[in-house]
Order: sequence, then C-alpha cells, then structure tokens
Amino acid sequence: MRAVSGGIDFGTSNSTVGCVENGRPRLVELERGEATMPSAVFFNFEDDRTYFGRSAIACYTENVEGRLLRALKSVLGSSLIEEKTRIKAHSIAFSDIIGSFLHYLKERLDTHAGEAVDNIVLGRPVHFVDDDPAADMRAQDELEKAVRRRGFRNVEFQFEPIAAALDYEQQVVKEELALIIDIGGGTSDFSIVRVSPERAKSATRKDDILSSHGVHIGGTDFDRLVSIAHLMPELGYGSPTKDGRRNLPVGYYNDLATWQRIHLLYTNKVMSDLRQIRYEAARPELVERMIEIVGNRQGHAAAAKVEQAKIALTERMESAIEVSLGREELQVPVTRAQLDEAIGTTVERVRRAVMSTLADAGIEPAQITALFLTGGSSAIPLLKESVLSMFPSASVVMGDMFGSVGLGLALDAWRKFGE
Repeated sequence: MRAVSGGIDFGTSNSTVGCVENGRPRLVELERGEATMPSAVFFNFEDDRTYFGRSAIACYTENVEGRLLRALKSVLGSSLIEEKTRIKAHSIAFSDIIGSFLHYLKERLDTHAGEAVDNIVLGRPVHFVDDDPAADMRAQDELEKAVRRRGFRNVEFQFEPIAAALDYEQQVVKEELALIIDIGGGTSDFSIVRVSPERAKSATRKDDILSSHGVHIGGTDFDRLVSIAHLMPELGYGSPTKDGRRNLPVGYYNDLATWQRIHLLYTNKVMSDLRQIRYEAARPELVERMIEIVGNRQGHAAAAKVEQAKIALTERMESAIEVSLGREELQVPVTRAQLDEAIGTTVERVRRAVMSTLADAGIEPAQITALFLTGGSSAIPLLKESVLSMFPSASVVMGDMFGSVGLGLALDAWRKFGE
C-alpha cells in the first residue's frame, strides 16, 4: 500500500518525514539507515554542490571550503527571512535555503512512496514567534509558500504537540487526560488532550484538545546561555578595555553564541572590528581566540562543542567544552550545577508556560493522568525535573525523542487526505 500523503517535522535541530503504511505510521529513511536528519545545509565551494543533514556537517567538520547553515527554522517570522547570505558569487535568500532543504525532504518522501506526494501536513510550534500574532502567521505563510514551490499541492498544518499526542495515543489502553510536552531545538510546546483507543478512531479531534500553549525556548537557547556563561569569557566576553573604562562590546559574542546568527560574522567588516577590539582589550590574547574562530569560519564547530557538552551533562555531572584552535586546545570545564545555573531563569519561563497551559484548559495539575515527553531538549535534567515535579501522581511516558512528532503528523495526514 503506497502512501500519497505524508507529514514533515521540519525542526530547528533535526527533521523527520513520516507516512502511513498498512494503517501504521513509520518514518522515512532520510539518510543511509537514518530516519532523523540534522536540519543543516552546506554549500560546498569546492564542487559547487549543496549537501544536507549529516553530509552537510561532515563537509564542515572536514574543513571543506564552503558555508554551513543550521537552525534555519528560527529564521521564520523574523526579519532575517528577507535577508540574503553570500554563497560564492551569489546572494541567496534564506527563504530559498529553507526551500532547498524542504525539497530534499520531499524527494526522500517521493522516493519512498514510489510517486510524487501531493498532500502534506507540516508540523508547527504553537508559536513561531512569541507575543506577535502577525509575525507568527507570516512564519506559517513562509513555510507554506516554501513547500508549495517544491511541489506539494495540498498543505495542512498541525501543532507539533498535537502530532505527538496522536503518536502517543497509539499505545494507550484506557482514557487518559494527557499533557504532551514537546521541547525541541527551538520551542517548548504543550497540549492537554483527551486520548483513548476509542477517541483515536475519530477523524476530528477538536473537542478532545483542551488547550495548547508554547514559548520560543528550546535547545539552541540553552546552547547560547551555556556558551555565553562559559565559552565566550574565554574569548574576551565580559573583559575590560586596557584603559579600564568599560568592557568590550558584546554584540559579536552574542552572534557567535547564537546558531542562526553565526554566519553573520563571516564578513570583512566583522574581522576589521574584531581587530580593533583586540587592540583596545586589556587581554588581547583572549580576543585573538575569537578572531581565529571567526577568521577560520569555525563558529558552528564551536557551537557544536557547546551543544555536545550540554548533552553530555544530561547523563554526567561534569563535562567540558573543547575547542580546537591553531596553537592550543581550549578546554572549558562545565558541571551539571553550572548548567543549571546558566539555564535556571529560562527553565522557569518554561514552567510558567506549562502553568498557562493548565489555566487555559481550566485543569488542575492533579487531573492530569499522563505526561508524554518528546523532543531532544526534554532530557535536560533541570528542565525535566522542574516540569515533572508539578505532576507527582501522573504516569510518565518517554516518547521517541526525535520521531514522535513526525509519526503523529503522518497519522494526521492519513486521516485528512486518506491513502
């Protein structure tokens, strides 16, 4: 039985594509043996080809000359979507770069289905942009325009936590009042949904969705906070000028710590400014490290090392940010306690978003019978413990950390478009 509809979970950090076969959702292989693919694009200046996912990251880590872009989803709804970035002799709009990545995903779905797939359900966060409905709608419109240009004719959207709820419902044996917790690379989204084997048969689930809420906080935000707290000071962030009258300007450090802004540093003007900052610095040797990272276009590599240390701290109490520089191997120790300190205020914002979800539904915490967790950042200990502590009597189910949304979107597409 061939799928003629599918679901795409275009994530800030990772993406998946799902379809339904023989009544069961499954994820499509996007790379050799892998159903989950990093949301990364690499423009290879040596062979003039574009690479995606792990292949993109491999080109970058092997020091192939080119340009790496990640966290592209975060551009949707922002002013950056209208901007262009220089790729050799050409300037390419971010909307077109996002479109090229989505086109790759469509090709994988078409190949798996054995025909062109016209019908798609796209996942979306509850809020692409916090507290700005107009920008939020622009973000969805930009995403819809991108997939239509790549050949999808019928396009629907579904909130990512609702998609995760549809996946979770496949395993329930009785009615549950479930809080779906989807904390990914760019957003934290929550939905309260009534699920049961009987309700799963219904084509429309509007009455079963009690509330949905979200906040634009995710794994890349935690990366930025850890980077600012621990790596950036080793590059001169927060250090004084040699006259002692002020600290060095922080703008370029914030860009280097923010996945979707790293590429903005790779200009002649930035290098000129950094050399001037080094001249004014009380500790020019620290700024020299910054210059080396930016000059060699190793910003994404440094961000990846921060991310790796953060991930390691989900299971260990100590880790380190290890950055290779030309004349030294920089090692910055980071402990679990330091991670908690760096992200504590932001975690509290996520906790408040959960409380708002309950308030919107008119539900008390004790009424929630099940918690379903998905999204890579749901494994961060302080975040997980903070949210779970609100529901001591609820059962906890860990979903497919990176695949639940894609599976649920496939189910939603199957119900909306058929086979």
